[in-house]
Amino acid sequence: MTYNDTFIRACRKQAVDHIPVWYMRQAGRYDPEYRKIKEKYTLLEICRQPELAAEVTLMPVRKLGVDAAILYSDIMNPVASLGVDFDIVKNIGPVIDNPIRSAADVDNLRPIDVERDLGHILETIRILDRELKVPLITFAGAPFTIASYLIEGRPSKGYIRTKAMMYGEPELWYRLMDKLGDMVITYVRAHIANGGKAFQLFDSWVGALTPYDFQTFVLPTITRIFHELSDLNVPKIYFPGVSSGELLPHLNGVKADVIGLDWRVSIPEGRRRLGNTFGVQGNLDPYVLTAPMDVIKQYAKKIVDEGILEPGYIFNLGHGLFPEASLDKLRELTEYVHEYSRTVLPKN
Repeated sequence: MTYNDTFIRACRKQAVDHIPVWYMRQAGRYDPEYRKIKEKYTLLEICRQPELAAEVTLMPVRKLGVDAAILYSDIMNPVASLGVDFDIVKNIGPVIDNPIRSAADVDNLRPIDVERDLGHILETIRILDRELKVPLITFAGAPFTIASYLIEGRPSKGYIRTKAMMYGEPELWYRLMDKLGDMVITYVRAHIANGGKAFQLFDSWVGALTPYDFQTFVLPTITRIFHELSDLNVPKIYFPGVSSGELLPHLNGVKADVIGLDWRVSIPEGRRRLGNTFGVQGNLDPYVLTAPMDVIKQYAKKIVDEGILEPGYIFNLGHGLFPEASLDKLRELTEYVHEYSRTVLPKN
């Protein structure tokens, strides 16, 4: 098999012969083989074993035929290097032992040392760089999303403590954003230096903010991250998470190549709000995968038809895969998007 660079070319708005496909959380709990591994190891234990983490990353590429791999990791991994103790608790998510609540807590965050503390992740990337015949996407959690875990102490619906710091202690908030922005920049640079072929910045929960608050409290750091990484010759993706459609018009100054869309905004409307300046990725509602296959294909066809109206489109979900998703349906969906898009894309 020759190297499949369709995903890279789509990110760069170059001609492709089929629409590339990958899925957020494609290495995960929908796969029975992965669930067996999780009976023996926790997520963090898998991440600390490069050969195993690489194998889990490779599994969906082999089984689904997707056009890109995404590193098996967790957005919380780099915060361990800042001196934050946390665990990933089943049915809850990240739980922080000592949440950040004061200026002293922010000041105590040390600079990230990727080689010292996260060398196992870099080794996983190096293994995958040797093994993969498709691009490897690495990723980081965006500062707002990471901050929401660090401040709340666990996943939150209202982000009350996070917003209390934003509104009540803005100088402290900006100091935290600066430290987390530095963390992301250093972490991503190490990924690409060791073989990552693209990266995605996950801002899963920033849609909880108003456009004004996003512009005021978050966007400056996002803009800085992509500006300082602009010399890296790899595709750069920003995914502003769920319910983020109202934030899209404010991203035009961000030096990303691709913006991920959730399912609440159509591909044409997302492009319009983005000023037609980016490639776009998305945006099937993950729970459409509960439907019969003919219904899934109807939804996929509509999204593909919208995606191919402009160059620079990658098929994905509007958020991550859920545990009850069917591996067989995902395989068939991937094949369908490949085959159908081949018939409707303009011939070169």
